[in-house]
Amino acid sequence: MKIALDPFMHRHLTLEKLPSKVAELGYEWIELSPRADFLEWFKAPRVFPDRVKSFKKALGDANVGIASLLPMYRWASNDEDERQAAVRHWKRAIEIAVELGVDTMNSEFGRGPHPDKGSCYCCHTGSMIEACEDAWWRSMEDLVPVLEREGINLHIEPHPEDWTETLQPSLDLIRTVNSPRVKFLYCTPHTFYFGDDTVAMLRESADVLAHVHIADTFNHKASSGLRYIINPPGSQARVHQHLNIGQGEVPWDDFYKTLAEIGFDGIMTACVFAWEEKADESGTFMRSEMQRLIDKHYK
Repeated sequence: MKIALDPFMHRHLTLEKLPSKVAELGYEWIELSPRADFLEWFKAPRVFPDRVKSFKKALGDANVGIASLLPMYRWASNDEDERQAAVRHWKRAIEIAVELGVDTMNSEFGRGPHPDKGSCYCCHTGSMIEACEDAWWRSMEDLVPVLEREGINLHIEPHPEDWTETLQPSLDLIRTVNSPRVKFLYCTPHTFYFGDDTVAMLRESADVLAHVHIADTFNHKASSGLRYIINPPGSQARVHQHLNIGQGEVPWDDFYKTLAEIGFDGIMTACVFAWEEKADESGTFMRSEMQRLIDKHYK
């Protein structure tokens, strides 16, 4: 199992300083999420040979590897120019993974077009779900052959406000892609959007599960739907947290016990975003707590 850190809370550090910080916090692996000087959100990668060279040297010096690269591009946009740009960015990101010797990438199913395009941005309203899914399939037709040719794995997660934000149809979409390179990522902070039974959901996803994100969250559906009071009533806002383990309501013993039962041995990434003012403490705590739960349940 690769236990990694998403260093988003440390994005103020240069790429060259990032690996030593990750090692200092107790990790041997990075899941490199979007940052302005590498894989920027929704834009073309800011990557060139000298940057790759210096980053690889820093990784080697710190004895830290990249478990996964996390690009975020609008591959599910029904604006065709926007979708094609996303595919171009994805292909460049795959080239970068190959240059770095990284065999895994992960991302989200994605939202609709950028709101500046003048269309509804919130796919969960139902107005764009079909168009977004169709766009995503066109992107997969372009990208899966590239992934398979280059030997790169792709792990995909549903996200609140994506055109799919629940366990199903996400699992069946991945199965329908029918590529050994395309697998499922279970993001624990999204648990209560996926469904209500963590054990059943992990068992259902076992055949395609390759990656888990670890952070806590509250059940936004609890207290008769009044865990959060949002005005105006009936708002379609999607709310969740990325907290330290134990600060929310994810059933962690059930989660880790079930991972062990289904034989999960993939990538496990700490992805807490809530405590930038305590980023070091959070990273250290999460590494220790993940190991404690692994040791407790993997016997």
